[in-house]
Amino acid sequence: MKRAVYCLLPFVLVAGLAGPAAAQAPPDDPDRDPNHAQPDFYVATMPTNLRLPKGKLAFRLTHRFLRTLGDGDFGDLAARAFGFDSGAQIGVDLKYGLFRGGQIGVYRTSDRTIQFSAQYDAVSQKRAPVGIGIAVNIDGTDNFSDEFSPGAAVIVSRELGEQGALYLQPALVANTNLALDPAGDDYTLLAGVGARVRARKNTFLFIEASPRLAGYKQGVTLISFGFEQRAGGHLFQLNFSNGFGTTLAQVARGGTGRDDWYLGFNLSRKFF
Repeated sequence: MKRAVYCLLPFVLVAGLAGPAAAQAPPDDPDRDPNHAQPDFYVATMPTNLRLPKGKLAFRLTHRFLRTLGDGDFGDLAARAFGFDSGAQIGVDLKYGLFRGGQIGVYRTSDRTIQFSAQYDAVSQKRAPVGIGIAVNIDGTDNFSDEFSPGAAVIVSRELGEQGALYLQPALVANTNLALDPAGDDYTLLAGVGARVRARKNTFLFIEASPRLAGYKQGVTLISFGFEQRAGGHLFQLNFSNGFGTTLAQVARGGTGRDDWYLGFNLSRKFF
């Protein structure tokens, strides 16, 4: 009898230790579930309403080659590896889930612009016909020491089941006129529109544009389109844009020309 008790004693101890741990296991966080309609926190430059779980991180690398695809004939384009031999504007973005539905981030581009941002998921589409997010940010040139451009945006999204999503982003950005001799308006009101469609299980097509409605309108409306592939927590996006701006203030200043198309990519990683 004693021998049987001694044999069962380790199992009783293990069960006793595992019991409280199991009882204290954190509840399931729906923000960590894959979202097939909104697989990333951005379309190309426009933020989405994808929620970052509390206490988790997300990383993004942006890359825009600076030589247009239309510079020279096809032989010239092939010789320079379709733009890969040219210089590039690169950005590094890090986001943190501060609380449920709220996230903060810092983003730096290789032209020494730094953007600080915060976003809050005000209305979830689970409770309304559309999702509504509020984003605020501020750009600072020369490593956040020179020209500052604060901005605010409302992100309206409509998920199409698991087949994609539509976006509308009215935004207001101040200090968009950085000319040496500024004249006229020094703000820009824009209304970004975008769409993402799920072509296959982990493959998506997307397009976005950010027309300016009022204020300073340098350049042309910035447009981006392309495709992306998801693999677990990674998402790789190949994009084509008529400019290389990626912060909200850079997008508000527009693209470089109607016939200027640049090759680029985004690479994002979710740490949850």
